[in-house]
Amino acid sequence: MAVIPESAWKHPDYVDDGLSGVCNGLEQPRKQQRSDLNGPVDNNNIPETKKVASFPSFVAVPGPCEPEDLIDGIIFAANYLGSTQLLSERNPSKNIRMMQAQEAVSRVKNSEGDAQTLTEVDLFISTQRIKVLNADTQETMMDHALRTISYIADIGNIVVLMARRRMPRSASQDCIETTPGAQEGKKQYKMICHVFESEDAQLIAQSIGQAFSVAYQEFLRANGINPEDLSQKEYSDIINTQEMYNDDLIHFSNSENCKELQLEKHKGEILGVVVVESGWGSILPTVILANMMNGGPAARSGKLSIGDQIMSINGTSLVGLPLATCQGIIKGLKNQTQVKLNIVSCPPVTTVLIKRPDLKYQLGFSVQNGIICSLMRGGIAERGGVRVGHRIIEINGQSVVATAHEKIVQALSNSVGEIHMKTMPAAMFRLLTGQETPLYI
Repeated sequence: MAVIPESAWKHPDYVDDGLSGVCNGLEQPRKQQRSDLNGPVDNNNIPETKKVASFPSFVAVPGPCEPEDLIDGIIFAANYLGSTQLLSERNPSKNIRMMQAQEAVSRVKNSEGDAQTLTEVDLFISTQRIKVLNADTQETMMDHALRTISYIADIGNIVVLMARRRMPRSASQDCIETTPGAQEGKKQYKMICHVFESEDAQLIAQSIGQAFSVAYQEFLRANGINPEDLSQKEYSDIINTQEMYNDDLIHFSNSENCKELQLEKHKGEILGVVVVESGWGSILPTVILANMMNGGPAARSGKLSIGDQIMSINGTSLVGLPLATCQGIIKGLKNQTQVKLNIVSCPPVTTVLIKRPDLKYQLGFSVQNGIICSLMRGGIAERGGVRVGHRIIEINGQSVVATAHEKIVQALSNSVGEIHMKTMPAAMFRLLTGQETPLYI
């Protein structure tokens, strides 16, 4: 079975809000002051050759068709078995997509029983759209713009075409919370799955994958860019020479920074702390001590500092747990008189070092009002220690706390060589600067 995600070949007009695929960090709707740091802000002020930094890497996808044929459109004969609707997270893993495709096939086949109705169709594939035509009447049964196709899977002689429904701006009925209070990103979306049968199932899947590649190639050429200038191999070679997480790995592996603490408290007394998330991209995702209540057990002990990362409490690991779960564990200590903490002593400010040899290499993260809001997996920013949810405090020795959004973006976009930054969790920054009142637990 092959599952081919469209995110590997999207040009910027096709990019979704998620963080999957090569285009992580290039999010579509611009909310407030948000910029994707994959190249210079103003392309009119830089040489033409530098415009490539504004586009995701181009990956040539081999396929059974001539590119010119895909531009005009090709047709495969198939039998239409039916369609079904599934609920899915916005960016599930490939394994989950495989399971969804198999579930769609199972639903369609079971709904018809033994007397399954087959409709002969012509499957039209081009770089613009995918259409399903009745083979006898040539009437259009379905018509999907290529950019709306989320995944294509072939299972033996079965093809599953998966398209995410487009939501109105109200995002009301197609976006469903799985549980009350579910976190953003845990919402589920309606996915339309069309199931076909064809001897050319594998060729159909490969052709659609190739169509995305050709479409992006044509898009780049229309913008005066040679696709070869966006080859991912050179970028991958740069990535492979860089150490991961800047100095975090050394810091966390140093036994002097890892401590086991015993705190004394009165029964019924809260621990007196505020914790925040360490941020996606952390080497060990856990909670950070952001504030301590004067006279509270945590502050009285004299053993804790703002910025310390809490690994476990009374033997329960907090690594990888949601913030709300960690807060619940801390609240559950109220009636205890002794608390055992395993922490890693860390400064409140995270030091980031991004190594960017040339402007043509995308930084791979987005900034909104000074806060890092998305991060490309495996990119030079992640390797340098950039974390989602952190507020940028300093760039190359210059404070940017009071700097306008546009100037922050310009400073980062036009920087090459070693880019030094200091960041901290945005929630911690708001507490330390008095923008929020601490709620101690």
